[in-house]
Amino acid sequence: MQLKLQLNPLFVRRARLFVLVILGTSLLACGGKDEQRSEVDDIAEAYETAQEAIENEDYRKGIAIFEAIQARFPFSDVERQIQLELMHAYYQSSQLEQAVDAADTFIRENPVHDRVDYALYIKGLSYFEGEAGLFERWFQQDITKRPPGDTDLAYSTFRRLIERYPDSEYSADAQQRILAIKERMSTYENYIADYYLRHGAYVAAVNRAKFALEEYNGASGNAESLHIMAEAYDALGINDLRDDARRVLAANFPSDGSHVEVGQTKGRLMKWIDDRFPFKAKRD
Repeated sequence: MQLKLQLNPLFVRRARLFVLVILGTSLLACGGKDEQRSEVDDIAEAYETAQEAIENEDYRKGIAIFEAIQARFPFSDVERQIQLELMHAYYQSSQLEQAVDAADTFIRENPVHDRVDYALYIKGLSYFEGEAGLFERWFQQDITKRPPGDTDLAYSTFRRLIERYPDSEYSADAQQRILAIKERMSTYENYIADYYLRHGAYVAAVNRAKFALEEYNGASGNAESLHIMAEAYDALGINDLRDDARRVLAANFPSDGSHVEVGQTKGRLMKWIDDRFPFKAKRD
């Protein structure tokens, strides 16, 4: 379900004031003060009309006005504010490619701007709400067995937001979405690994399951990844790695774990897990 963004009323008022100040500074400096004041008033009124249209979900009207103002003031502080308004409007109207393009343009042109976190958030949301989301909403299909599409781009964008702006007001929501993405991606990787397992491609099954463990550590699908690894190692006759996988599974997912005799020496897989994960290694 697409997130309905509600702009902070204080932010909206400040944005309007900011645009009025910039317009006044840029236009009144050009002579013909009465005429220029009239233009300031006209554009300020258009700006408020566009914002009201967006708030009332008349996106076509609001976007058209914002784009016209943007064209009137290229490479200016006004344009930067309009870029923020447009990426928000594009996202709300499900024009997700345009929202990503607008966010990318803003980030590229204003790499140290204090609203880059917002641009990253809109970009991540747009990827998150991409084609897969449309399939779920309109056809109510389970997409966990389909290639993830833009999901990995949403994942990397949200991670970039959290790493660069940990104190951003958008970081907490981005973190929750990362957890959801991990679940989706882990499930898909396990589906592929299980396919390899069922068709006798045991080495490929192990590699895919290990990738799911490493890349999406903390997802509920980690138990299934360990199951697949244990079965694949058993089929390959690599008993020490099979037992390591079962031991870690039993220690961390008791309802899913298979019983193994303890007291065995630490194997290669156990060391690999110790080096990368917070999983417990069950040893006596």
